[in-house]
Amino acid sequence: MKRFIQQHAGQIIGTLCGWDRLRFRGTLRMLANVTGLGRFLHATDRGLCKEFGKHALELSRQVRQESQQVMEKAGRPVEPVDRPTVCKEDLARSIAKRDGIREGPICLITAVEGCWSYDVKSNRATGHLDRVHAYRKCLHLYHYQIHPKFGFMHTRLQTWLPFNLWVNINGREWLGRQLDAAGIGYRRHENCFTQVNDMAAAQAFLDEQIGVDWTELLKPLGETVNPARRSIVGDYDIDYYWSLDQSEYATDVLFRSPAALGQLYPSLLRQGIETFASPDVMRFLGRRVDKGITPRFSGEVISDLRGRCDGMRIKHRINDNSVKMYDKARSVLRVETTLNDVRDMKSPRLVNGKQVWSPMRKGVADAPRRAEVSAASNDRYLDALSVAKTPTPLKTVTEGLSRRVRWKKQSVRGLNLLGTEDAALLAAVGRGEFIINGFRNRDLQRLLFDGAAEGAEKKRRSGQVTRKIRILRAHGLIHKVQHTHRYQVSDKGRQVIAAIHAAREADIEKLAKAA
Repeated sequence: MKRFIQQHAGQIIGTLCGWDRLRFRGTLRMLANVTGLGRFLHATDRGLCKEFGKHALELSRQVRQESQQVMEKAGRPVEPVDRPTVCKEDLARSIAKRDGIREGPICLITAVEGCWSYDVKSNRATGHLDRVHAYRKCLHLYHYQIHPKFGFMHTRLQTWLPFNLWVNINGREWLGRQLDAAGIGYRRHENCFTQVNDMAAAQAFLDEQIGVDWTELLKPLGETVNPARRSIVGDYDIDYYWSLDQSEYATDVLFRSPAALGQLYPSLLRQGIETFASPDVMRFLGRRVDKGITPRFSGEVISDLRGRCDGMRIKHRINDNSVKMYDKARSVLRVETTLNDVRDMKSPRLVNGKQVWSPMRKGVADAPRRAEVSAASNDRYLDALSVAKTPTPLKTVTEGLSRRVRWKKQSVRGLNLLGTEDAALLAAVGRGEFIINGFRNRDLQRLLFDGAAEGAEKKRRSGQVTRKIRILRAHGLIHKVQHTHRYQVSDKGRQVIAAIHAAREADIEKLAKAA
Protein backbone atom coordinates (compact mmCIF):
# COMPACT_ATOMS: atom_id res chain seq x y z
CA MET A 1 0.00 0.00 0.00
CA LYS A 2 2.91 2.35 0.70
CA ARG A 3 3.87 2.46 -2.97
CA PHE A 4 0.32 3.40 -3.98
CA ILE A 5 0.17 6.15 -1.35
CA GLN A 6 3.58 7.52 -2.39
CA GLN A 7 2.63 7.58 -6.04
CA HIS A 8 -0.60 9.54 -5.45
CA ALA A 9 0.46 11.41 -2.30
CA GLY A 10 -0.52 14.77 -3.72
CA GLN A 11 -4.15 13.69 -4.10
CA ILE A 12 -4.57 11.70 -0.85
CA ILE A 13 -5.41 13.10 2.59
CA GLY A 14 -5.07 9.83 4.52
CA THR A 15 -6.06 6.18 4.95
CA LEU A 16 -8.24 4.24 7.36
CA CYS A 17 -7.71 0.48 7.74
CA GLY A 18 -9.88 -1.73 9.92
CA TRP A 19 -12.97 -3.84 10.34
CA ASP A 20 -16.04 -3.09 8.28
CA ARG A 21 -18.88 -5.60 8.66
CA LEU A 22 -18.50 -8.41 11.19
CA ARG A 23 -20.90 -11.31 11.68
CA PHE A 24 -20.37 -13.37 14.82
CA ARG A 25 -22.05 -16.66 15.50
CA GLY A 26 -22.93 -17.85 18.99
CA THR A 27 -23.29 -21.63 19.38
CA LEU A 28 -24.43 -23.69 22.37
CA ARG A 29 -21.91 -26.35 21.45
CA MET A 30 -23.39 -29.24 23.43
CA LEU A 31 -26.76 -28.69 21.78
CA ALA A 32 -25.26 -28.18 18.31
CA ASN A 33 -24.47 -31.85 17.59
CA VAL A 34 -26.62 -34.97 17.74
CA THR A 35 -24.49 -36.77 20.33
CA GLY A 36 -24.27 -33.81 22.70
CA LEU A 37 -27.98 -33.07 22.38
CA GLY A 38 -28.81 -36.70 23.17
CA ARG A 39 -26.69 -36.64 26.33
CA PHE A 40 -28.23 -33.36 27.42
CA LEU A 41 -31.78 -34.64 26.91
CA HIS A 42 -31.05 -37.88 28.79
CA ALA A 43 -29.55 -35.92 31.68
CA THR A 44 -32.68 -33.75 31.86
CA ASP A 45 -35.05 -36.78 31.61
CA ARG A 46 -36.14 -35.83 28.08
CA GLY A 47 -34.25 -38.53 26.23
CA LEU A 48 -37.11 -40.35 24.50
CA CYS A 49 -37.05 -39.69 20.76
CA LYS A 50 -40.81 -40.07 20.46
CA GLU A 51 -41.24 -37.10 22.80
CA PHE A 52 -38.56 -34.99 21.13
CA GLY A 53 -40.91 -33.00 18.87
CA LYS A 54 -43.17 -31.97 21.74
CA HIS A 55 -40.26 -31.03 23.99
CA ALA A 56 -38.52 -29.06 21.22
CA LEU A 57 -41.72 -27.12 20.55
CA GLU A 58 -42.01 -26.24 24.25
CA LEU A 59 -38.44 -24.95 24.30
CA SER A 60 -39.02 -22.95 21.12
CA ARG A 61 -42.07 -21.25 22.60
CA GLN A 62 -40.14 -20.40 25.74
CA VAL A 63 -37.23 -18.90 23.79
CA ARG A 64 -39.56 -16.90 21.55
CA GLN A 65 -41.73 -15.54 24.37
CA GLU A 66 -38.87 -14.49 26.66
CA SER A 67 -36.94 -12.89 23.81
CA GLN A 68 -39.97 -10.90 22.64
CA GLN A 69 -40.64 -9.72 26.18
CA VAL A 70 -37.28 -7.91 26.13
CA MET A 71 -38.55 -5.53 23.44
CA GLU A 72 -42.07 -5.34 24.83
CA LYS A 73 -40.76 -4.26 28.26
CA ALA A 74 -38.70 -1.56 26.53
CA GLY A 75 -41.88 -0.36 24.83
CA ARG A 76 -40.56 -1.02 21.35
CA PRO A 77 -42.66 -2.41 18.46
CA VAL A 78 -42.62 -5.97 17.09
CA GLU A 79 -42.74 -5.97 13.28
CA PRO A 80 -43.48 -9.24 11.42
CA VAL A 81 -41.96 -9.54 7.94
CA ASP A 82 -43.40 -12.14 5.57
CA ARG A 83 -41.54 -11.23 2.35
CA PRO A 84 -37.83 -11.77 1.65
CA THR A 85 -37.79 -8.61 -0.50
CA VAL A 86 -38.25 -6.39 2.58
CA CYS A 87 -34.94 -4.93 3.78
CA LYS A 88 -34.99 -5.36 7.53
CA GLU A 89 -32.19 -2.86 8.10
CA ASP A 90 -34.02 -0.13 6.17
CA LEU A 91 -37.19 -0.88 8.13
CA ALA A 92 -35.34 -0.62 11.45
CA ARG A 93 -33.63 2.63 10.45
CA SER A 94 -36.96 4.16 9.42
CA ILE A 95 -38.47 3.22 12.80
CA ALA A 96 -35.48 4.72 14.63
CA LYS A 97 -35.80 7.93 12.64
CA ARG A 98 -39.58 8.05 13.14
CA ASP A 99 -39.32 7.60 16.92
CA GLY A 100 -36.15 9.66 17.42
CA ILE A 101 -34.13 6.75 18.83
CA ARG A 102 -30.53 7.78 19.46
CA GLU A 103 -29.58 4.96 21.81
CA GLY A 104 -31.18 1.75 23.03
CA PRO A 105 -33.64 -0.78 21.52
CA ILE A 106 -35.27 0.11 18.21
CA CYS A 107 -37.58 -2.77 17.33
CA LEU A 108 -37.96 -6.52 17.01
CA ILE A 109 -38.45 -7.90 13.49
CA THR A 110 -39.73 -11.46 13.11
CA ALA A 111 -39.35 -13.62 9.99
CA VAL A 112 -39.72 -17.30 9.14
CA GLU A 113 -36.46 -18.43 7.55
CA GLY A 114 -34.50 -21.60 6.86
CA CYS A 115 -32.09 -23.05 9.42
CA TRP A 116 -30.24 -26.20 10.41
CA SER A 117 -31.96 -27.99 13.25
CA TYR A 118 -33.05 -31.54 14.13
CA ASP A 119 -35.64 -34.09 13.17
CA VAL A 120 -36.55 -37.63 14.21
CA LYS A 121 -36.33 -40.44 11.67
CA SER A 122 -36.77 -44.19 11.80
CA ASN A 123 -33.55 -46.22 11.56
CA ARG A 124 -34.36 -49.33 9.53
CA ALA A 125 -31.15 -51.06 10.56
CA THR A 126 -31.84 -50.82 14.31
CA GLY A 127 -35.59 -50.41 14.30
CA HIS A 128 -35.24 -47.36 16.56
CA LEU A 129 -35.96 -43.67 16.21
CA ASP A 130 -32.90 -41.46 15.77
CA ARG A 131 -32.37 -37.74 16.07
CA VAL A 132 -30.72 -36.38 12.91
CA HIS A 133 -29.61 -33.01 11.56
CA ALA A 134 -32.20 -31.58 9.19
CA TYR A 135 -32.83 -28.37 7.29
CA ARG A 136 -36.12 -26.76 8.24
CA LYS A 137 -37.82 -23.41 8.74
CA CYS A 138 -38.49 -21.63 11.98
CA LEU A 139 -39.14 -18.15 13.33
CA HIS A 140 -36.09 -15.91 13.63
CA LEU A 141 -36.03 -12.83 15.85
CA TYR A 142 -34.05 -9.76 14.77
CA HIS A 143 -33.25 -7.40 17.65
CA TYR A 144 -32.25 -3.99 16.29
CA GLN A 145 -30.69 -1.43 18.60
CA ILE A 146 -28.33 1.51 18.82
CA HIS A 147 -25.71 0.08 21.13
CA PRO A 148 -23.80 2.53 23.38
CA LYS A 149 -20.49 1.07 22.12
CA PHE A 150 -21.15 -0.45 18.69
CA GLY A 151 -23.79 1.97 17.41
CA PHE A 152 -26.48 0.70 15.02
CA MET A 153 -26.42 -3.11 15.05
CA HIS A 154 -28.64 -6.17 15.24
CA THR A 155 -28.75 -9.74 16.51
CA ARG A 156 -30.56 -12.69 14.93
CA LEU A 157 -31.88 -15.52 17.11
CA GLN A 158 -32.95 -18.92 15.80
CA THR A 159 -35.93 -19.95 17.95
CA TRP A 160 -35.55 -23.68 17.28
CA LEU A 161 -32.87 -26.02 18.57
CA PRO A 162 -29.93 -25.48 18.85
CA PHE A 163 -30.88 -21.77 19.29
CA ASN A 164 -27.97 -20.32 17.31
CA LEU A 165 -27.38 -16.60 17.62
CA TRP A 166 -25.78 -14.17 15.17
CA VAL A 167 -24.45 -10.73 16.10
CA ASN A 168 -23.88 -8.21 13.30
CA ILE A 169 -21.58 -5.26 13.98
CA ASN A 170 -20.07 -2.60 11.72
CA GLY A 171 -16.55 -1.44 12.55
CA ARG A 172 -17.06 1.94 10.90
CA GLU A 173 -20.28 2.47 12.90
CA TRP A 174 -18.29 1.63 16.01
CA LEU A 175 -15.57 4.10 14.94
CA GLY A 176 -18.19 6.83 14.70
CA ARG A 177 -19.14 6.27 18.35
CA GLN A 178 -15.46 6.37 19.34
CA LEU A 179 -14.88 9.63 17.48
CA ASP A 180 -18.00 11.18 19.05
CA ALA A 181 -16.80 10.20 22.54
CA ALA A 182 -13.39 11.74 21.83
CA GLY A 183 -14.89 14.93 20.42
CA ILE A 184 -13.19 14.48 17.02
CA GLY A 185 -15.04 15.98 14.08
CA TYR A 186 -15.67 14.07 10.86
CA ARG A 187 -17.79 13.83 7.73
CA ARG A 188 -19.46 10.50 7.04
CA HIS A 189 -21.41 8.89 4.22
CA GLU A 190 -23.19 5.69 5.33
CA ASN A 191 -20.40 3.42 6.66
CA CYS A 192 -17.62 5.47 5.07
CA PHE A 193 -15.69 8.48 6.39
CA THR A 194 -14.83 11.10 3.79
CA GLN A 195 -12.96 13.33 6.25
CA VAL A 196 -11.67 13.00 9.83
CA ASN A 197 -10.07 15.89 11.68
CA ASP A 198 -7.58 13.58 13.39
CA MET A 199 -6.70 10.67 11.10
CA ALA A 200 -4.06 9.25 13.45
CA ALA A 201 -6.53 9.02 16.32
CA ALA A 202 -9.15 7.40 14.07
CA GLN A 203 -6.65 4.76 12.94
CA ALA A 204 -5.69 4.13 16.58
CA PHE A 205 -9.36 3.49 17.39
CA LEU A 206 -9.62 1.02 14.48
CA ASP A 207 -6.49 -0.75 15.71
CA GLU A 208 -8.03 -1.04 19.18
CA GLN A 209 -11.04 -2.84 17.71
CA ILE A 210 -8.82 -5.69 16.53
CA GLY A 211 -7.45 -6.60 19.94
CA VAL A 212 -10.64 -6.49 22.04
CA ASP A 213 -11.91 -9.44 24.10
CA TRP A 214 -14.83 -10.45 21.90
CA THR A 215 -16.10 -13.11 24.31
CA GLU A 216 -16.61 -10.52 27.04
CA LEU A 217 -18.15 -7.99 24.67
CA LEU A 218 -20.59 -10.42 23.06
CA LYS A 219 -21.68 -12.31 26.18
CA PRO A 220 -24.07 -9.56 27.43
CA LEU A 221 -25.72 -9.45 24.00
CA GLY A 222 -26.40 -13.19 24.17
CA GLU A 223 -27.88 -12.87 27.65
CA THR A 224 -30.17 -10.05 26.54
CA VAL A 225 -31.41 -11.61 23.31
CA ASN A 226 -31.91 -15.16 24.65
CA PRO A 227 -32.72 -14.86 28.37
CA ALA A 228 -34.32 -18.33 28.29
CA ARG A 229 -30.89 -19.96 27.89
CA ARG A 230 -30.24 -20.13 31.63
CA SER A 231 -33.48 -21.92 32.45
CA ILE A 232 -33.11 -24.28 29.49
CA VAL A 233 -29.58 -25.47 30.30
CA GLY A 234 -30.37 -25.68 34.02
CA ASP A 235 -27.42 -27.02 36.01
CA TYR A 236 -25.32 -27.34 32.87
CA ASP A 237 -22.94 -24.45 32.31
CA ILE A 238 -23.52 -24.24 28.54
CA ASP A 239 -22.61 -20.77 27.36
CA TYR A 240 -22.42 -19.41 23.85
CA TYR A 241 -19.20 -20.16 22.00
CA TRP A 242 -18.39 -17.24 19.70
CA SER A 243 -16.92 -17.58 16.23
CA LEU A 244 -16.38 -15.04 13.47
CA ASP A 245 -18.70 -16.27 10.75
CA GLN A 246 -17.85 -13.54 8.25
CA SER A 247 -15.41 -10.64 8.35
CA GLU A 248 -14.90 -7.67 6.07
CA TYR A 249 -11.67 -5.72 6.46
CA ALA A 250 -11.58 -2.45 4.53
CA THR A 251 -8.74 -0.15 3.54
CA ASP A 252 -10.10 3.30 2.72
CA VAL A 253 -7.93 5.75 0.77
CA LEU A 254 -9.38 9.24 1.22
CA PHE A 255 -8.81 11.52 -1.79
CA ARG A 256 -8.86 15.29 -1.61
CA SER A 257 -11.77 15.61 -4.04
CA PRO A 258 -14.15 13.49 -6.13
CA ALA A 259 -12.41 14.84 -9.24
CA ALA A 260 -9.04 13.45 -8.09
CA LEU A 261 -10.39 9.94 -7.60
CA GLY A 262 -12.65 10.19 -10.65
CA GLN A 263 -9.67 10.88 -12.89
CA LEU A 264 -7.66 7.93 -11.52
CA TYR A 265 -10.37 5.34 -10.91
CA PRO A 266 -10.98 4.22 -14.53
CA SER A 267 -7.28 3.38 -14.94
CA LEU A 268 -7.35 1.43 -11.66
CA LEU A 269 -10.33 -0.61 -12.88
CA ARG A 270 -8.59 -1.25 -16.17
CA GLN A 271 -5.36 -2.25 -14.43
CA GLY A 272 -7.25 -4.58 -12.09
CA ILE A 273 -9.26 -6.35 -14.75
CA GLU A 274 -6.31 -6.66 -17.14
CA THR A 275 -3.81 -7.83 -14.51
CA PHE A 276 -6.01 -10.04 -12.36
CA ALA A 277 -8.66 -11.04 -14.89
CA SER A 278 -6.86 -11.52 -18.21
CA PRO A 279 -7.65 -14.79 -20.07
CA ASP A 280 -5.06 -16.61 -17.93
CA VAL A 281 -6.19 -15.08 -14.65
CA MET A 282 -9.91 -14.84 -15.39
CA ARG A 283 -10.23 -18.00 -13.32
CA PHE A 284 -9.04 -15.72 -10.50
CA LEU A 285 -11.42 -17.32 -8.15
CA GLY A 286 -12.68 -20.45 -9.43
CA ARG A 287 -13.72 -23.17 -11.57
CA ARG A 288 -11.25 -25.33 -13.45
CA VAL A 289 -11.66 -24.19 -17.04
CA ASP A 290 -8.16 -24.87 -18.22
CA LYS A 291 -4.92 -26.38 -17.01
CA GLY A 292 -3.43 -24.74 -14.00
CA ILE A 293 -6.25 -25.14 -11.51
CA THR A 294 -5.53 -27.91 -9.05
CA PRO A 295 -7.98 -30.84 -9.27
CA ARG A 296 -8.42 -30.60 -5.51
CA PHE A 297 -9.68 -27.05 -5.89
CA SER A 298 -13.45 -27.04 -6.13
CA GLY A 299 -15.80 -24.11 -6.27
CA GLU A 300 -15.89 -20.93 -8.32
CA VAL A 301 -13.09 -18.53 -9.13
CA ILE A 302 -14.58 -15.38 -10.66
CA SER A 303 -13.40 -11.88 -11.51
CA ASP A 304 -16.03 -9.39 -12.58
CA LEU A 305 -16.82 -5.75 -13.05
CA ARG A 306 -20.23 -4.63 -11.98
CA GLY A 307 -22.06 -1.35 -11.87
CA ARG A 308 -23.35 -0.14 -8.51
CA CYS A 309 -25.80 2.61 -7.72
CA ASP A 310 -22.92 5.04 -7.18
CA GLY A 311 -20.19 3.66 -9.45
CA MET A 312 -18.29 0.56 -10.59
CA ARG A 313 -16.68 -2.15 -8.52
CA ILE A 314 -14.27 -4.94 -9.38
CA LYS A 315 -14.45 -8.16 -7.38
CA HIS A 316 -12.34 -11.31 -7.32
CA ARG A 317 -13.89 -14.30 -5.56
CA ILE A 318 -11.79 -17.26 -4.41
CA ASN A 319 -14.20 -19.92 -3.19
CA ASP A 320 -16.06 -18.16 -0.36
CA ASN A 321 -13.46 -15.40 0.08
CA SER A 322 -13.11 -12.27 -2.00
CA VAL A 323 -11.10 -9.13 -2.64
CA LYS A 324 -12.92 -6.17 -4.16
CA MET A 325 -12.36 -2.52 -4.97
CA TYR A 326 -14.90 0.25 -5.38
CA ASP A 327 -15.33 3.98 -4.91
CA LYS A 328 -17.36 5.20 -1.94
CA ALA A 329 -18.97 8.61 -1.64
CA ARG A 330 -17.12 9.53 -4.89
CA SER A 331 -13.93 10.50 -3.02
CA VAL A 332 -12.94 7.32 -1.13
CA LEU A 333 -11.23 4.35 -2.76
CA ARG A 334 -12.06 1.21 -0.78
CA VAL A 335 -10.26 -2.13 -1.08
CA GLU A 336 -11.97 -4.80 0.97
CA THR A 337 -11.13 -8.42 1.81
CA THR A 338 -14.04 -10.62 2.85
CA LEU A 339 -13.28 -13.93 4.58
CA ASN A 340 -15.93 -16.61 5.06
CA ASP A 341 -13.74 -19.72 4.89
CA VAL A 342 -10.35 -19.59 6.66
CA ARG A 343 -9.53 -23.30 6.69
CA ASP A 344 -6.72 -22.92 4.13
CA MET A 345 -5.03 -20.14 6.11
CA LYS A 346 -2.50 -20.45 8.91
CA SER A 347 -2.35 -18.93 12.37
CA PRO A 348 0.48 -19.09 14.96
CA ARG A 349 -0.23 -21.05 18.12
CA LEU A 350 1.80 -22.00 21.17
CA VAL A 351 2.12 -25.77 21.63
CA ASN A 352 4.25 -26.93 24.58
CA GLY A 353 5.89 -23.52 24.72
CA LYS A 354 6.80 -23.57 21.02
CA GLN A 355 5.16 -21.53 18.28
CA VAL A 356 3.69 -23.63 15.48
CA TRP A 357 1.59 -22.64 12.47
CA SER A 358 -1.78 -24.37 12.47
CA PRO A 359 -4.97 -24.01 10.39
CA MET A 360 -6.78 -20.82 11.29
CA ARG A 361 -9.87 -21.23 13.46
CA LYS A 362 -13.17 -19.42 13.09
CA GLY A 363 -13.22 -18.83 16.84
CA VAL A 364 -12.73 -15.24 17.98
CA ALA A 365 -9.30 -16.20 19.39
CA ASP A 366 -7.92 -15.98 15.83
CA ALA A 367 -9.67 -12.70 14.97
CA PRO A 368 -6.43 -10.64 15.23
CA ARG A 369 -4.64 -12.99 12.82
CA ARG A 370 -7.66 -12.78 10.51
CA ALA A 371 -7.32 -9.00 10.49
CA GLU A 372 -3.60 -9.31 9.78
CA VAL A 373 -4.20 -11.59 6.77
CA SER A 374 -6.94 -9.29 5.44
CA ALA A 375 -4.81 -6.16 5.85
CA ALA A 376 -1.92 -7.81 3.99
CA SER A 377 -4.32 -8.82 1.19
CA ASN A 378 -5.53 -5.22 0.80
CA ASP A 379 -1.97 -3.88 0.86
CA ARG A 380 -0.81 -6.28 -1.85
CA TYR A 381 -3.80 -5.41 -4.00
CA LEU A 382 -3.12 -1.68 -3.76
CA ASP A 383 0.58 -2.20 -4.44
CA ALA A 384 -0.30 -4.22 -7.53
CA LEU A 385 -2.44 -1.31 -8.72
CA SER A 386 0.28 1.24 -8.06
CA VAL A 387 1.78 0.61 -11.50
CA ALA A 388 -1.28 2.13 -13.12
CA LYS A 389 -0.22 5.34 -14.88
CA THR A 390 3.19 5.08 -13.25
CA PRO A 391 5.98 7.19 -14.79
CA THR A 392 8.67 4.75 -13.61
CA PRO A 393 10.81 3.53 -16.54
CA LEU A 394 10.75 -0.21 -17.18
CA LYS A 395 14.54 -0.39 -16.88
CA THR A 396 14.34 0.96 -13.32
CA VAL A 397 11.95 -1.82 -12.30
CA THR A 398 13.82 -4.67 -14.00
CA GLU A 399 17.40 -3.50 -13.60
CA GLY A 400 19.70 -6.30 -12.44
CA LEU A 401 17.20 -9.13 -12.91
CA SER A 402 18.92 -10.39 -16.07
CA ARG A 403 22.32 -10.73 -14.35
CA ARG A 404 23.63 -13.57 -12.24
CA VAL A 405 23.47 -13.12 -8.46
CA ARG A 406 24.94 -14.85 -5.42
CA TRP A 407 22.36 -16.34 -3.06
CA LYS A 408 23.16 -18.60 -0.10
CA LYS A 409 26.75 -18.90 -1.33
CA GLN A 410 25.71 -20.16 -4.77
CA SER A 411 25.46 -18.54 -8.19
CA VAL A 412 21.93 -18.15 -9.58
CA ARG A 413 21.22 -17.28 -13.21
CA GLY A 414 19.46 -14.15 -14.36
CA LEU A 415 15.95 -13.99 -15.76
CA ASN A 416 15.04 -13.68 -19.43
CA LEU A 417 12.12 -11.35 -18.73
CA LEU A 418 10.73 -11.30 -22.26
CA GLY A 419 11.42 -14.99 -22.93
CA THR A 420 8.54 -17.42 -23.03
CA GLU A 421 9.68 -19.70 -20.18
CA ASP A 422 10.48 -17.05 -17.57
CA ALA A 423 7.48 -14.92 -18.57
CA ALA A 424 5.22 -17.93 -18.03
CA LEU A 425 6.81 -18.47 -14.61
CA LEU A 426 6.21 -14.85 -13.58
CA ALA A 427 2.63 -14.98 -14.85
CA ALA A 428 2.04 -18.17 -12.85
CA VAL A 429 3.27 -16.85 -9.49
CA GLY A 430 1.39 -13.57 -10.05
CA ARG A 431 -2.02 -15.19 -10.46
CA GLY A 432 -4.86 -13.72 -8.46
CA GLU A 433 -5.77 -16.88 -6.54
CA PHE A 434 -2.38 -16.73 -4.80
CA ILE A 435 -2.83 -13.21 -3.41
CA ILE A 436 -4.15 -14.28 0.00
CA ASN A 437 -2.72 -17.75 0.64
CA GLY A 438 0.38 -17.83 -1.58
CA PHE A 439 1.40 -20.81 -3.73
CA ARG A 440 3.20 -24.14 -3.36
CA ASN A 441 5.51 -26.18 -5.56
CA ARG A 442 2.62 -28.40 -6.63
CA ASP A 443 0.55 -25.35 -7.65
CA LEU A 444 3.23 -24.20 -10.08
CA GLN A 445 3.63 -27.72 -11.47
CA ARG A 446 0.00 -27.76 -12.55
CA LEU A 447 0.38 -24.34 -14.15
CA LEU A 448 3.67 -24.95 -15.99
CA PHE A 449 3.21 -28.55 -17.18
CA ASP A 450 0.51 -30.28 -19.20
CA GLY A 451 -1.42 -33.14 -17.59
CA ALA A 452 -0.80 -35.13 -14.41
CA ALA A 453 2.44 -36.98 -13.70
CA GLU A 454 3.39 -39.98 -11.61
CA GLY A 455 6.57 -41.59 -10.38
CA ALA A 456 9.86 -40.35 -11.81
CA GLU A 457 8.22 -37.71 -14.01
CA LYS A 458 6.44 -36.20 -11.00
CA LYS A 459 9.74 -36.07 -9.10
CA ARG A 460 11.49 -34.46 -12.09
CA ARG A 461 8.83 -31.75 -12.35
CA SER A 462 9.07 -31.03 -8.63
CA GLY A 463 12.82 -30.57 -8.95
CA GLN A 464 12.46 -28.21 -11.91
CA VAL A 465 9.95 -26.07 -10.07
CA THR A 466 12.15 -26.02 -6.97
CA ARG A 467 15.00 -24.58 -9.08
CA LYS A 468 12.67 -21.97 -10.59
CA ILE A 469 11.47 -20.96 -7.12
CA ARG A 470 15.10 -20.62 -6.05
CA ILE A 471 15.77 -18.22 -8.94
CA LEU A 472 12.80 -16.03 -7.99
CA ARG A 473 13.85 -16.00 -4.32
CA ALA A 474 17.42 -15.11 -5.23
CA HIS A 475 16.21 -12.04 -7.16
CA GLY A 476 13.85 -11.00 -4.36
CA LEU A 477 10.66 -11.52 -6.35
CA ILE A 478 9.10 -13.97 -3.90
CA HIS A 479 9.62 -14.91 -0.26
CA LYS A 480 8.86 -18.02 1.76
CA VAL A 481 6.03 -17.96 4.30
CA GLN A 482 7.63 -18.92 7.60
CA HIS A 483 6.97 -22.47 8.88
CA THR A 484 5.05 -23.43 5.71
CA HIS A 485 5.73 -24.76 2.21
CA ARG A 486 4.08 -21.70 0.67
CA TYR A 487 5.56 -18.68 -1.08
CA GLN A 488 4.20 -15.20 -1.70
CA VAL A 489 5.15 -12.56 -4.24
CA SER A 490 7.10 -9.67 -2.72
CA ASP A 491 6.34 -6.00 -3.28
CA LYS A 492 9.18 -5.88 -5.79
CA GLY A 493 7.80 -8.98 -7.49
CA ARG A 494 4.33 -7.43 -7.87
CA GLN A 495 5.79 -4.39 -9.57
CA VAL A 496 8.01 -6.44 -11.88
CA ILE A 497 5.26 -8.88 -12.88
CA ALA A 498 2.77 -6.11 -13.67
CA ALA A 499 5.39 -4.18 -15.67
CA ILE A 500 6.53 -7.22 -17.66
CA HIS A 501 2.93 -8.20 -18.40
CA ALA A 502 2.20 -4.69 -19.69
CA ALA A 503 5.38 -4.66 -21.80
CA ARG A 504 4.64 -8.03 -23.44
CA GLU A 505 1.11 -6.91 -24.33
CA ALA A 506 2.06 -3.41 -25.48
CA ASP A 507 1.68 -2.33 -29.12
CA ILE A 508 5.03 -2.11 -30.94
CA GLU A 509 4.13 1.08 -32.78
CA LYS A 510 3.19 2.84 -29.55
CA LEU A 511 6.42 1.70 -27.91
CA ALA A 512 8.42 3.02 -30.85
CA LYS A 513 6.72 6.42 -30.63
CA ALA A 514 7.27 6.52 -26.84
CA ALA A 515 10.97 5.75 -27.36
